[in-house]
Amino acid sequence: MKASWVPVPPGSDFTLANLPYGVFAPAGTPQAWRVGVAIGKHVLDLAGALGAEVFTAPSLNAFMAGGPSVWADTREQVTELLSEPRSARAVRAHLHPIADVRLRLPIEVADYADFYASEHHARNLGRLFRPDGPSLPANWKHLPVGYHGRAGTVIVSGTPVVRPTGQRRTAPDAAPSFGPSLRLDVEVEIGFVVGVPSALGTPVAVGDFAQHVFGVVLLNDWSARDIQSWEYVPLGPFLGKSFATSISPWVVPLSALDGARVSTPIQEPPPLPNLAESEPWGLDLRLQLELNGQIVSRPPYAQMYWSPAQMLAHMTSNGASLRTGDLFASGTVSGPDPGTSGSLIELTRAGTEPLTLPDGTSRSYLLDGDTVRITGAACSPDGARLGLGEVIGRIAPPIASVPPK
Repeated sequence: MKASWVPVPPGSDFTLANLPYGVFAPAGTPQAWRVGVAIGKHVLDLAGALGAEVFTAPSLNAFMAGGPSVWADTREQVTELLSEPRSARAVRAHLHPIADVRLRLPIEVADYADFYASEHHARNLGRLFRPDGPSLPANWKHLPVGYHGRAGTVIVSGTPVVRPTGQRRTAPDAAPSFGPSLRLDVEVEIGFVVGVPSALGTPVAVGDFAQHVFGVVLLNDWSARDIQSWEYVPLGPFLGKSFATSISPWVVPLSALDGARVSTPIQEPPPLPNLAESEPWGLDLRLQLELNGQIVSRPPYAQMYWSPAQMLAHMTSNGASLRTGDLFASGTVSGPDPGTSGSLIELTRAGTEPLTLPDGTSRSYLLDGDTVRITGAACSPDGARLGLGEVIGRIAPPIASVPPK
C-alpha cells in the first residue's frame, strides 16, 4: 500500500486509502469556498493542485455530476500527488491545516429520502409500539420502507439543532397540545450521495448503483418522538423528522469502500427480481454513538437487512428520477445485542429504562445543551481502518412561538 509524504498520524481517519471530499474556506477568506480532499490533519485545495475550475465551487455537485470515470481519474491524480515525494514541493502550497479552515455542507441537497433498513431497529420499535401484534409490518421484508424528508433542513456537522415544537399528546386519552418536543431523539445512520442523475420514467437497476452513487456520509436523523407518534398515522413521518438532519462534512468516495463490501443477511423471502442483487452491497461499517462524551452504543452497519443498492432501486422503481445531490439514508442502524442500538428510544426502551451518564445524570431523551457525536469507520479484509469522520450536534432551546396578533 502506498504511503503519503503528508504526515498522517496513527489512527487518522483520513489516510491515503480514503481521500474524502469536502468544501472548505481557507483561513482569512471566509467566503472563498472550494473543494478539497482530506489527508491526515490537512486538506488539499484541489483547485490549486489540479487547476480545474470545477473545484472552485461551494459544493461538490458539479464534480459529482461528471460520473465514475471523472471520479476515478481525479482519485488517481490526487493519490499520485500525495504519494510521490517529487510532487511535495509544488503541492505543499495547496495544503491547509484542517483546524484552520471552515467547512460547510459539502453538497447542494436536491432531494432527501430516508429508509428503515435495519431489521433489528424495525423489530425493536415494533415490540415497543405493537406489543400484541407483529413486530414487522407485512410489507417490510418485501421492500425497503422509506419516507421523504426536507432537503432544506439538511445541515452540516456542528450546526446547533433547535428543539422543535409541534403537536404532541402526552397520554393516550389526552387532548393534543402544542409545545416543544419532550422526547427528542437521535438516529445513527449512513447517508448515500447521488452524483449521476437518471431520466424520469427510467428505473435504476440494482446493478447500476455504483454508476450513480458518489459516496457516503455519516448522518443523524434527529427525531421528535412525541410529535412523530401523534402525526405518523396514516401517512408516516413529517414534522417529527423534518426540522433537522445532520451530516458529516466529508464525503467518503464509494470506491474507497470496496474492501468493506459484504453480503447482506439472508433475505427471506427472496426479494422480487427488481431488488435481487448479483453482487454484494452490504458494508462492514462500525459506528459509535456518544452522548456528552460518553459512548452509549456501537451500532454495526454490516447487519443491515436492505443494501443501499436495493434502496436506490426501490426509490426509482416507479420511474422517479435521480438528481445530482440527492441524499438517501439507511435508517437507524441497530444490532441484535445490548449496546448496539442506534437510537435512544431503543436504548432506553421508550424512556422506561434511562441511561446513566458518568456525571450521575440520566437520560431518557435529549435535554437542551446535550451534545451528540457519531463516528464511524470501515473495516477492510486486511484489517485496515478507513474513517468516516464525525457528525456532531448540540441541542439548542426552542425558539419562542410568536403569539397571534
